[in-house]
Amino acid sequence: MRGLKVPDGSLVSARRAVAVLFLVNALLTGTWVSRIPGIQAELGLSHSSLGLALFGLAFGALVAMPLAGWCASRYGSRRVCRVTALGCCLTLPLVALAPNAVWLGVTLFCFGGLHGAMDVAMNAQAVDVEAGYGRPIMSSFHALWSVGGFVGAAIGGVIASWRVAPLIHFAGTVLILAVLTVIVAYPRLLFRPRPPERAADAANSRPRKFIRPPLTLVGLGAVAFCVMLCEGAMADWSGIFLREVAGADEGFAPMGYAAFSVTMAAARFCGDWLSTRLGPVSLVRLGSMVAAVGLSVAVIFVHPAASAVGFAAVGAGLATIIPQVFSAAGRTPGVEAGPALATVTTLGYSGFLAGPPVIGFAAEWLGLRSALGIVVAICFVAAALAQCLRTREA
Repeated sequence: MRGLKVPDGSLVSARRAVAVLFLVNALLTGTWVSRIPGIQAELGLSHSSLGLALFGLAFGALVAMPLAGWCASRYGSRRVCRVTALGCCLTLPLVALAPNAVWLGVTLFCFGGLHGAMDVAMNAQAVDVEAGYGRPIMSSFHALWSVGGFVGAAIGGVIASWRVAPLIHFAGTVLILAVLTVIVAYPRLLFRPRPPERAADAANSRPRKFIRPPLTLVGLGAVAFCVMLCEGAMADWSGIFLREVAGADEGFAPMGYAAFSVTMAAARFCGDWLSTRLGPVSLVRLGSMVAAVGLSVAVIFVHPAASAVGFAAVGAGLATIIPQVFSAAGRTPGVEAGPALATVTTLGYSGFLAGPPVIGFAAEWLGLRSALGIVVAICFVAAALAQCLRTREA
């Protein structure tokens, strides 16, 4: 664990602290998602107005992620985690106080920015912990994120069914999460001392020139873009495909994304074991191919059950790719983990945002089955780009 200092002397405790951050980040996401319909109804927003407000969330994340990488490089990811985790908890209740679409967009911009910055910082912490362990553990953190998002949404759905106001729901949730974060995570996060040359630069306030990221880092960002574009497409279009193309009823239509989410979470718990045995390149290539085959089954055999099984295969295939990409980015030679992860995360998140509208526009011209065929092709692109991880294999 060279160059790292664990405050309480226990790397295991540091791993648990980072796991708490991943859970908190996911629970905040699931909590917000569970109340979107209620907030839309309460404010009387049209679909287009809600869409514009939700764009504030995405735009905030895209703006904050590069800044978070710079801050993690200058001040350390531990400090950025502390600020952003508490900031996320404090801003979520403000979303419920928004009186109209404009203020909803403003508050979501703030929440999305802090959430995206926390995402970069906690992944940088995960890279440091993984380096200390000397073996792959990144996938386990992302597995907890998948579980946390599902649990947050499920609990939120139950609370919403009890007709609890969003403000009370958000305030109670963030109070619990803030206390958990401060007590369990804050004292045990890793601290990596700044190298002497960087400390001297900071002390003298010397301006730093922009350094173009290595091509290998851009390649990792391209893999993240492809994979998260596919994830965004599954999130927004799997249910519509089952309902409108496969002929599923309203009760079965959500099962497509549910199957995708469950297999993704389950596969991520096996991701570190698979990475150790197959290596990152082979695992990314295999996962991309499994996703491509699964989605092909979904769009060729147009039957609710067959399509749901296909979507489940997509979730299992994509599950381990982002953890491998983030882990590789954090080890990019010549680039600190914070800025490297910020670059890859920003590119990946751009794909997540681009996926749904791209599929929507394509569906207008080609039909939804053919439009999802584009996603199959993108999975093959991700498989071809798996070579970008080769130089970082042990």
